[in-house]
Amino acid sequence: MKKIIVVNNPKHWKFHIPEAEIVSAKDYLTERSYTKEKNLRVFNLCRDYSYQSKGYYVSLLAEARGHKVIPNVKSMRDFKSPAVVKIISDEIDELIQKSFRHLTGTEFVLSIYFGQNVSPQYLELSQELYRIFQAPLLRAKFVFKQKWFIQSIRPICVDEIPETHKEMVDLFAQEYFEKTRFVSTKSDEYLYDLGILINPDEKEPPSNKEAIHNFIEAAQDTGFRVELITKKDYHRVGEFDAIFIRETTNVNHHTYAFARRAQSEGIAVIDDPDSILRCSNKVYLQELMEVGHIPAPRTIIAHSENRHTLAKELGFPMVIKAPDSSFSMGVKKVNDKAELEKVLDEMFEGSDLLIAQEFTPTDFDWRVGILDGKPLYACRYFMAKNHWQIYNWDAKDEKGLCGKYDCLPIEMVPHGIVKTALRVASMIGNGLYGVDLKEVNGKPMVIEVNDNPSIDAGIEDQVGKKKVYLAVMRSLRHRIEDRLNAAQQKILQHDREMLF
Repeated sequence: MKKIIVVNNPKHWKFHIPEAEIVSAKDYLTERSYTKEKNLRVFNLCRDYSYQSKGYYVSLLAEARGHKVIPNVKSMRDFKSPAVVKIISDEIDELIQKSFRHLTGTEFVLSIYFGQNVSPQYLELSQELYRIFQAPLLRAKFVFKQKWFIQSIRPICVDEIPETHKEMVDLFAQEYFEKTRFVSTKSDEYLYDLGILINPDEKEPPSNKEAIHNFIEAAQDTGFRVELITKKDYHRVGEFDAIFIRETTNVNHHTYAFARRAQSEGIAVIDDPDSILRCSNKVYLQELMEVGHIPAPRTIIAHSENRHTLAKELGFPMVIKAPDSSFSMGVKKVNDKAELEKVLDEMFEGSDLLIAQEFTPTDFDWRVGILDGKPLYACRYFMAKNHWQIYNWDAKDEKGLCGKYDCLPIEMVPHGIVKTALRVASMIGNGLYGVDLKEVNGKPMVIEVNDNPSIDAGIEDQVGKKKVYLAVMRSLRHRIEDRLNAAQQKILQHDREMLF
């Protein structure tokens, strides 16, 4: 992807960045060649980002053209909002106090150059502020009144960098643009940048190491330059064209923050925040399935007012689920009233609402993987040895942790299972889902829908092999290009209206 640095006057640009072309704001705004170019990454270093300034229009038109731009218009608005600045100051209060604990004055100005500061002791704070505001050159003013807080923060231009800082800034700029994600050559075969979010310390990730390797190969075959990222890379979301989340998701979690930020910046993302929000809460799913007449085990949304009627309504055994349970964790089977009361007391401490469900034993559970409204894979997961779930987290050894599994061609899966899975997934969205079902008396029953389904090498890819990984990567590429094409259509429509 071609990189350009947009400045008011290229003659004032003093830094040597061979990886990027220096372009004037006037040329970027008026030259038709930039309007037509699709794969362009724009670094807006104009002097002024205020409303209707050249700097403002550079970012505004970059977004309209489908170009990747830093900073975007949203970040520009945040600079001007005292409320936003106060909220951010409160959010990173601990880091601010730690960074300035040795200062004795009442005011301090921090200059942030490409996410760094000339003093290493302020590096962490500088990186955090860059993460939030996504502008290459920033200046933040802090004041002390009982404690330190941000009074203001704004972008600065090259002319405002002190002479004593310029040598260091030159190094920061070279480091910033020399990173792998920015390097490009004429023979570069990759069109887009993909970040795959993982957690190296997660015990039961949605994809094992071999599967991640397969995703990387598939992504490269699809035209992506790939980088594995972790939660520490939140500030870099805007540097990618697509984000693929391969860490267990939750709403109160950095995975949701990654998805939300990617969506707000027009970046293709799987899983999208709407899917995370809907699938991670079983209360929502239960209500959705009831409204949509989706077959499911008899289920009651439990709360403090109806807890004493559950035994009569559902009988025993009964399954109680936390709204945000996953991988069979936060799911309890109760066999009598005493167990029920104990489990309810414990689980109501974490949520005002729970799921109470009739117990429907089967030898195995189906999972149908769905992507873009089409079946991707189908697996049968058998129950763990001497256990009622496919996972037994109380097992004494790995052999007893989970049951056996097999993967079947879609055409060999009962038609009702696939049809029901597609139907319920369509009510969630058009992302990547794993629909868990049971077959009871020959009829499908939906147990839950997962937004972050397992795709492990040797399990879910038994039938599809490489096609499973390629399908996900092609979906991400299509999402990028659909957005770029939509942006181009808007520009063409605008041009036609101007002519006629």
